Amino acid sequence: MQITQKQEGEVNIFSLNGRFDAHSATEVEDKLNLAISQGARKLLINLDGIEYISSAGLRVLLAVAKKLKKEEGDIKLCSLRPYVKEVFDIAGFTQIFKIYNTYQEGVNSF
Repeated sequence: MQITQKQEGEVNIFSLNGRFDAHSATEVEDKLNLAISQGARKLLINLDGIEYISSAGLRVLLAVAKKLKKEEGDIKLCSLRPYVKEVFDIAGFTQIFKIYNTYQEGVNSF
């Protein structure tokens, strides 16, 4: 899993590349939680590079969303590949997360 982070204004953007599964979930969760502990309240997760997501990856996103909600923050997702979008649909996560088709739509949504 490759994780890149950048900031545009108040939006912290994390671009994930690879497999978001049990082997990478802890690393992703640690990086997102570190950003939150450092004051990040607007997170955009770019999933364009994710070829596979497991229940462990879904759990991380849900845990981070709950943590941000307590901090009056928000997490949004963008650029889901068709397979990943299907997993989100089946799991009901499309009802939980704000999902944008493109990176720029995600950034502009804040």
